[in-house]
Amino acid sequence: MRTATVERKTAETEVFVSIDLDGTGEYDVDTGIGFLDHMLESFCKHSLIDLKVRATGDLHIDMHHTNEDVGIVIGQALAKALGDMAGIRRFGAATIPMDEACTRCAIDISGRPYLIWRVAFAKAKLGDMDTELFKEWFQAFAQNAGVTLHVENLYGENSHHIIESSYKALARALRQAIELDPGAGDTVPSTKGVLKDTI
Repeated sequence: MRTATVERKTAETEVFVSIDLDGTGEYDVDTGIGFLDHMLESFCKHSLIDLKVRATGDLHIDMHHTNEDVGIVIGQALAKALGDMAGIRRFGAATIPMDEACTRCAIDISGRPYLIWRVAFAKAKLGDMDTELFKEWFQAFAQNAGVTLHVENLYGENSHHIIESSYKALARALRQAIELDPGAGDTVPSTKGVLKDTI
């Protein structure tokens, strides 16, 4: 079973995540940030990853710490659930339209964390959430999952559509990358023979 549970407690936040990579897209998410909850629910639905998230944080200051720490813990849980990564396809890519917006995402479960983020917003906020925080979430996720992640919004006007297409593109690309390849058996998809601790 490719499952994991991770908890992280700091002076700023407390985050609990449980993940099942071979789920059906079920979600039970409460971060205290409504828009982030909406994005994570969409991520689950389109990746078929089951996810439970509970987060409390210093939202009286702003959403930065909670948003970032949720990305950290989901990334850690993904890495833990993947184990030695034997048998996975490793690479995934998706281009997702949402009305006038279109975003593409490519991912390599490489053990080498890196983020390329080519996403810009016309608005500084979506609801109460600063749009600059979305890059922080993707950065935290990529670093802690140990993945190389490229996200590029090709075009779009509506900030909601731009970021939702980004999460959906991540979901579909990740769904491909974590899929077990019947032809690979229990081999690790790398000439090094390992994908963890390869930085």
